[in-house]
Amino acid sequence: MASDPKIIPQSGLLSAEANQAAALATFGGVLTVDLDAIIANWRKLEKTAVPAECSAVIKADAYGCGAEQVARALNKAGCKTFFVATIEEARKVRAAVPEPAIYVLGGYFQNTGEHYAQINCRPVIGDLNELAEWDVFCRRTGWTGGAAIHIDTGMNRLGLTLAEAQAIIPRINAGDHGITLVMSHLVSAEQLNSPVNAKQLAAFRGIASEFSGVPAALANSSGVFLGAPFQFDMVRPGAALYGVNPTPEADNPMQPVVDLKARIVQIRNIERGESVGYGGTWTARRPTKLAIIAVGYADGYFRAASSNDGTRGAEVIVAGKRCPVAGRVSMDLIAIDITDLPPNAARRGHMVTLLGEGITVDELAHHFGTIGYEVLTSLGRRYARIYKGGNVVEPLARPAPAQAVEQQTAAPPPVEQPASPPPLPG
Repeated sequence: MASDPKIIPQSGLLSAEANQAAALATFGGVLTVDLDAIIANWRKLEKTAVPAECSAVIKADAYGCGAEQVARALNKAGCKTFFVATIEEARKVRAAVPEPAIYVLGGYFQNTGEHYAQINCRPVIGDLNELAEWDVFCRRTGWTGGAAIHIDTGMNRLGLTLAEAQAIIPRINAGDHGITLVMSHLVSAEQLNSPVNAKQLAAFRGIASEFSGVPAALANSSGVFLGAPFQFDMVRPGAALYGVNPTPEADNPMQPVVDLKARIVQIRNIERGESVGYGGTWTARRPTKLAIIAVGYADGYFRAASSNDGTRGAEVIVAGKRCPVAGRVSMDLIAIDITDLPPNAARRGHMVTLLGEGITVDELAHHFGTIGYEVLTSLGRRYARIYKGGNVVEPLARPAPAQAVEQQTAAPPPVEQPASPPPLPG
């Protein structure tokens, strides 16, 4: 198990558990990421998609779970391809795993070619201008690191149109094109009976088959469970790796990954008729015992989880029992009604569970009025972070000083580019 480097060094006079408890006392909350669960989820997805390759989407700091730690664990488990959103995300992942292929979903811009080459990662190209600019860079530098072509089959977000993709096929099939993947993205994969799935599948199958010898990828997390026709040569799961249910019309086949606990900072008693929190929207209907918890919307515990006199909000686990939020969630604190607990079951300094012990990321998303993706990517940086499993031996890296970061990420001299992209070679 590895923890945040801000945790104090272990003393020879105390046990590891005692040292950790002493160190964690300085934090209001503790977020634990189970890397073994992520590996188990990846292996389940891999088995479901056989013989397709199972890659891993680790953008947005691996959905808030730690891109470097997740990349190392999955790479040890056998994952050979990762997807991120930006070059800077790719830079961090490449520092953690030197060998796997890394695709950057955000596309290619002029004067970024050397950044891709420096860390040996691949742009996902979704526009003819991008493709022309990429071609210019590769011709001028001799770079052969590869790139993906993104084709829009219905998302209407990124990607070449079907007509544009059709137009570049002669060039691709002529050889020496450097395209290592052709991909698209499903609109409604979580809806098993959506007619959009079949429409996208037919469109992608038709165009991908014309990219001779180029591997194809269509399925995201939910798409993996749509069956073999959607899996092609590679699948690209993201949220399912981190415990979000990819099959919301059925039970979740994935293991939970994140456990979030926060500290009780005060126990207080109020009388019937007294209100709690900003706006006084929640009123005690009986003499009430409250636990005030050191977490709030600044930590990613959404204000939408609040309760009022007419609506029950989210719940947390206190001493093994579910207890409701009382009143509005504020920036740093929430109040929990613990009246029904046995005396002394909850005390100042005890930890309560906000995510885990049966409270799933999807349940929390329901109370937040959003999806599991946003819950995970919103978890704040004020928690102590603990990583368990995955053969983790290193703590989370301490953020570099601002000046050092600028030095590390300074852009290399730009490669000269034409004022406007040239026509695509025929």
